[in-house]
Amino acid sequence: MNIWHFVIRELRHRKLNALLAAAAVGVATACLSGALVLLKADARATEAALAEKQQAVQDAGDALEDAMRKITKGLGFNVVILPEDQDLQEMHLTGTISKSMPENYVDRLANSNIVTVNHLLPTVTKKLTWPEKDLSIVLYGTRGEVPLAHRDPKKPLLDAVPKGSMIIGFQIGEKLQLKGGEKVELMGRPFEIIKVHGERGTVDDSTVWINLREAQEMLGMENLIHAIQALECHCAGDRITQIRQEITSILPGTQAIERGASALARAEARDQAKVTAEESLERESQSRAQRRAQREGFAALLVPLTTVGSALLMGLMTLTNVRQRRQEIAILGAIGLRSRQILGVFLGKALLTGCLGGVLGLAIGA
Repeated sequence: MNIWHFVIRELRHRKLNALLAAAAVGVATACLSGALVLLKADARATEAALAEKQQAVQDAGDALEDAMRKITKGLGFNVVILPEDQDLQEMHLTGTISKSMPENYVDRLANSNIVTVNHLLPTVTKKLTWPEKDLSIVLYGTRGEVPLAHRDPKKPLLDAVPKGSMIIGFQIGEKLQLKGGEKVELMGRPFEIIKVHGERGTVDDSTVWINLREAQEMLGMENLIHAIQALECHCAGDRITQIRQEITSILPGTQAIERGASALARAEARDQAKVTAEESLERESQSRAQRRAQREGFAALLVPLTTVGSALLMGLMTLTNVRQRRQEIAILGAIGLRSRQILGVFLGKALLTGCLGGVLGLAIGA
């Protein structure tokens, strides 16, 4: 006698019972498969989101650092290369430089492979009296920045002053009532004022900028300069020591000093830009990891509870069904079914309802 024949008839006869059993299994399977699918999908989404966030943070960090770099350029040159025998105390106390060095030093430095500085600016500087105006000024001669041969050209921090032109500081313009476009004489030479700087609160307010070649001729310093202004590159560690070692190896007989306040502000600004970007990415990673841990914890609690509950419900339904049908079991035994065959009918029913519920649960969960 075919047991599966009895199993099929049993399912047809007890449709509601079979559907409830299949539903119990389906709920447990749906919770398990759904949790696994959701966690896997969440992991992929998290990886994609973090990759996108990392790129966004990288772009934002680059933009922020570039903005900081542009802002801190306003701090000006922060490295000064001087003759080795220049007395620094004299320079700090009087604001003048008495020693000189060959002008071709700046070209030698620009054509080297130096990496610690950029924006090279040869200058002559002298504190003197403007004879035609009877006014003490700082004369500043510059020919414009010299680009490094091995690097892409950078936008200059300070534009060159054309020959025959003059730029004056705020205090000079105020005292002499001078404006852009006016013509003046300095030490017997004619100049046209092309710009009057706004108030800066530094020695620049009492400075006159002219072309380097004209300043050298007026001061009797042909082919000589007092200093090379430079902008240090942002590097880790003791920056000025690295700069000095590299410069003195290229230009023996020179010394380099760092203008600490502006150099420190520049370095701190760039470091802060990098730290800000890294902290943003770290916060995002921690937030994603925390949310994933919460989901995994919820799934670890929900799936076992649902599975145990469904198993208990199905077992209880099977036990109740058996108890309620003792007479039918006796009839089956009377017509020739053995005990194991009768047991097979109930187990076969449980197997089929379990398979049906499992398939439905997997579909619903997915």
